[in-house]
Amino acid sequence: MDSGNFKCRAFFDSLKGKSVTFCGIGRSHMPLMALFKSKGAVVSARDRRSLAELGENGEKLQALGISLHLGEAYLKGMDEDIIFRTPGMKYHLPELEEARKRGQVVTSELEVFFDLCPCKTYAVTGSDGKTTTTTLIAEFLQTEGKTVHVGGNIGKPLLPEIEDIAPTDCAVAELSSFQLISMKESPQVAVVTNLSPNHLDMHKDMREYIDAKRNIFLHQNAFSRTVCNVDNEITASFAPEVRGDLWLFSRKEKPSRGVWCDGETIFVNGEEVLKVGDIKIPGWHNVENYMAAIGAVWGDVSPENIRRVAKEFGGVEHRAELVRELDGVKYYNDSIASSPTRTISGTLSLYKEKIILICGGYDKHIPYTPLGPVICEKVKTLILLGATGPKIEEAVKSAANYQEGAPRILCAASMEEAVALAQREAVPGDVVSLSPASAAFDLYPNFEVRGRHFKELVNGL
Repeated sequence: MDSGNFKCRAFFDSLKGKSVTFCGIGRSHMPLMALFKSKGAVVSARDRRSLAELGENGEKLQALGISLHLGEAYLKGMDEDIIFRTPGMKYHLPELEEARKRGQVVTSELEVFFDLCPCKTYAVTGSDGKTTTTTLIAEFLQTEGKTVHVGGNIGKPLLPEIEDIAPTDCAVAELSSFQLISMKESPQVAVVTNLSPNHLDMHKDMREYIDAKRNIFLHQNAFSRTVCNVDNEITASFAPEVRGDLWLFSRKEKPSRGVWCDGETIFVNGEEVLKVGDIKIPGWHNVENYMAAIGAVWGDVSPENIRRVAKEFGGVEHRAELVRELDGVKYYNDSIASSPTRTISGTLSLYKEKIILICGGYDKHIPYTPLGPVICEKVKTLILLGATGPKIEEAVKSAANYQEGAPRILCAASMEEAVALAQREAVPGDVVSLSPASAAFDLYPNFEVRGRHFKELVNGL
């Protein structure tokens, strides 16, 4: 740990003898529990699952001497000094509200990280494009020669690394609304890609969802930077609230300060920076991701290195990822598409020909009506699975441009059946894409597991 990071050292010193409980036993909390235990805290863990369901994680925690509170009553008797909330846990749970009233500290891994981090911080949120934009920012900074720590919603916790982060490093985080809802610290550079209805199964309403996202910049100072999509009505409305340096990006208008694309070239404050044709990953949504990322790093990364990344970066797993070509048919994994807007702006914008689309999953209680007309225009065979399958079918059949049998609609009970149906329907020259427009939770723990299962099945054909 940097000797000058007194705040970090003081925090860990303060843990000695304190009781700390972690609500949710998963990938973000596992390394934290071991770390806090090593600092002298009295650590416990809480999870609705049984010991058998926890498997190896439960065994590891028992070996460390961490007490476990499991089962449906896992939040009862929560009298610890410090409570860590997993991002997937609703902020306003009665048990957490009562703990706050009693004066207990209720926090999260990323809240503590942003409070203690000694280096420059960049963070990205939005409904779509978060992971690609986060990854691009990290790629830009690494190409510039900087030591970069990447985490948050993108997959790994950052707090366990805090002692190894130098002031000259950079930290880049992807932040979900669940992580942002309780944030009282904002990154030095905040990016909001876009906003549309999402996660309404977890938030009280759309207002709470938007307010959570606003926390990414609300606690900045005058030396900070906020990058917003001016083409999106909601994110454009954030501009008057920005306290620091406001950057806008647009494909429709030239912002007075920010990034603009005229359809062929990306400009920064009037300077030509990047040709759209030089971007290796396809789709206009990725052009927008590049614009957002460029706005975040401009001044820290040279135009030459921005262009270098554009020509070399092949994309992120589960994002319009080519799995294989078999019998003249190309199979793509776009499992990250967990909302209708993501499927519309991603998969359904990429291909000139009508495609075979595998769609459906967990119901987050978001509207599917906008998806219907686009499917009618872009899809020849629609294969539905999961809880949202009927809602997507209804959206298609109620679209003004729907004609009986166009698209052909098939239903599958599993991913195995969906892939088999797709192979049966496909002819040489076809594109098959998994782009669910829905979360994975009804059939899979997350979109990564869903995407890898799809790839396994396709590679096994």
